[in-house]
Amino acid sequence: TALVVRFLTKRFIGDYEANTGALYSRKFTIDGEQISLQVQDTPFVSLEDDTDSICCQEQINRSIYWADGFVFVYSITDYDSYRVIRPLHQHIRKIHPNANIPLLLMANKGDLLRARQVSSKEGLQLASELGGTYYEVSARENCEGVHEAFQQLCQEVSRMIGSCNGEKRRGLHLVRPKSPNMQDLKRRLKQALTSKGKSATTL
Repeated sequence: TALVVRFLTKRFIGDYEANTGALYSRKFTIDGEQISLQVQDTPFVSLEDDTDSICCQEQINRSIYWADGFVFVYSITDYDSYRVIRPLHQHIRKIHPNANIPLLLMANKGDLLRARQVSSKEGLQLASELGGTYYEVSARENCEGVHEAFQQLCQEVSRMIGSCNGEKRRGLHLVRPKSPNMQDLKRRLKQALTSKGKSATTL
């Protein structure tokens, strides 16, 4: 959620409501052309017990069906979040076995180097294995890095859609979600700011 908010608003707020899987929309300019971008902030994915199988909510599966690109996020301070990426990618490949869908691997919390549990080398190796682009960023401290990563993915998605002449991938008949929720994002930002203000006045 922090990365999505950074990308869409260029702001960082440390406290967020529980992830509800909201869908946000904004206009974005790629190579001089304005496109309408929808970002699905999916709920948390976890491993089942000590296995390499993931526990996915149905909402995530619906998102996977209509997505034109994927952003995989893990924390460099949490090795378990890194372990989730590979089985999640395998789950996506089962839904899109033949599709060449652009993906971005983002290692977050790059400002917490002393607490690092996942090396940059491991991140690069995983990105190479998955066929995606790797970025190590800090949602807290590096707005530019987050924006650059998302912009590159948007460029790849735009090129892919252009090469397909706008045709949707065959075999997919699920309708995209409607009513993008940018107003909800603004509400959540306002609530977080208000909460921070109240906390500051009580100190």
